[in-house]
Amino acid sequence: MSQAQTAERPDDPVAYFLQDIEFQGKSTRTRDSYARVLRQFERYLTANDVDGLDAASYRDCMSWIHTLRGAHAESTIATYASYLHRFYSYMVQVGVFESNPMTVVIEEMDESIHTDPTRRDLSIEEMRGFVNTIAHPLDEAIVTTLLKTGMRSGELCNLDVRDVNVEGLSLDASGFETVRPQLQGRPDSIYVDDEPARDETINGERRSASNKRKRATVVPVDSELKAALERWLAVRPDPASPAEPLFVSTSRNWGERVTIDTVHHVVASNAERMGWYRTGGGADENVTPHYFRHFFTTHLRDRTGDRGIVKYLRGDVASDIIDTYTHDWGSRVRETYERHIYSLV
Repeated sequence: MSQAQTAERPDDPVAYFLQDIEFQGKSTRTRDSYARVLRQFERYLTANDVDGLDAASYRDCMSWIHTLRGAHAESTIATYASYLHRFYSYMVQVGVFESNPMTVVIEEMDESIHTDPTRRDLSIEEMRGFVNTIAHPLDEAIVTTLLKTGMRSGELCNLDVRDVNVEGLSLDASGFETVRPQLQGRPDSIYVDDEPARDETINGERRSASNKRKRATVVPVDSELKAALERWLAVRPDPASPAEPLFVSTSRNWGERVTIDTVHHVVASNAERMGWYRTGGGADENVTPHYFRHFFTTHLRDRTGDRGIVKYLRGDVASDIIDTYTHDWGSRVRETYERHIYSLV
């Protein structure tokens, strides 16, 4: 939807939103989670003499977030903030509210979360040594893809062969030559869609994971990631799905699309050998697939000095910004990425 449509102001905005996400197919559990957070924020506004959700300012939102600290883990607070941001964003989009007071709050929270000093701090040299200890082609391809693109594990699981346009690679007659239209004219690139949702059928296959990015993104593939994909595709089992998933299991569920659990196991088992993961450890010490997204964000942002391009690559930016980067993809995104992406070999 390019412009918000004017909508009648509901007496109960939370109930309005919850009904809409029910129509969108969100689960009861998801709706209950939104309801709990939104009603809590609503009560906070009432207690502080703010006249309704549409009257809340960004300072009201920041103040509420502050009250959560000490009582909740940082990851929980980030989840609550994302719920509130999604609520306001949707209400603006459909024309019920005029503005989203959470926009500034989320940007500031992103900055603080991504530079959290309590998180394990690994250098590029240490990460390079880690990658070079990985022997299995599937493990190497998964870890390298996560580190080089910053994508989430669910987004990696949902990649199909058609989502990869790597010049010089071919699986068979129906392989890389039939890439998505979005990749035509963009060799050495991966298309990360925003569409797949859990239990939805995409490209003829029901998916077990969701992509959570705000907009679809075209991510460059450098020579190191290309080499890792070459090694993997040379030994990849024939997929069980006609969707031709890029990453499939080589152990249990032979040939079936990898799952989020598989990706977590690959990362955790390899990180454990380095002393970077232990069962029961928290986010401050364990290296997980999400840690790789943090690593990508921190190091690429520091190297480029361009938060906009990093947000584009992560799929975190709004439509007006992403249109700019999509238009300048070849001259700005790829050149900036290739000039600054870290080496893992």
